[in-house]
Amino acid sequence: MKKLLFISSLILVSSSLYAQDPLNGTTWKTIDDTTHQARSIVKFKEDKSGHLSASVQKVLVADQAEKCTKCTGTFKNKPLVGITVIRNLKNVGGNTYEGGTIVDPQTGKTYSLKGKLTNNGSRLDLRGYMGISALGRNQTWYKVS
Repeated sequence: MKKLLFISSLILVSSSLYAQDPLNGTTWKTIDDTTHQARSIVKFKEDKSGHLSASVQKVLVADQAEKCTKCTGTFKNKPLVGITVIRNLKNVGGNTYEGGTIVDPQTGKTYSLKGKLTNNGSRLDLRGYMGISALGRNQTWYKVS
């Protein structure tokens, strides 16, 4: 009986170590870093390898083009809703994320991405950059309840 209890305890502890990422399944309001206006609602999901992606669920700006005319590849001229704007973001410890990419639908450019959850998980501070992190842009997104 003690062996069974011990094995059960190990299974529970090991499964909690591989729990889903705090971003998985969460929805965020994106804020434009230039105008400081809400632009869209995106939702994160985690794949089997632990990488996160985020896709546009809703566009909040009425005059924004409904299609991604400046995007390249498979998203060119596709509706903005459903586009995966973040790919391959990985939790590197605590509330810190690195290694991802983000697409700017306004320009069609893809940037390297890193970020950090702050404010008890209600705020996501992101840094998109090309080459080195010092040459980039910041955005702050807010969690949607």
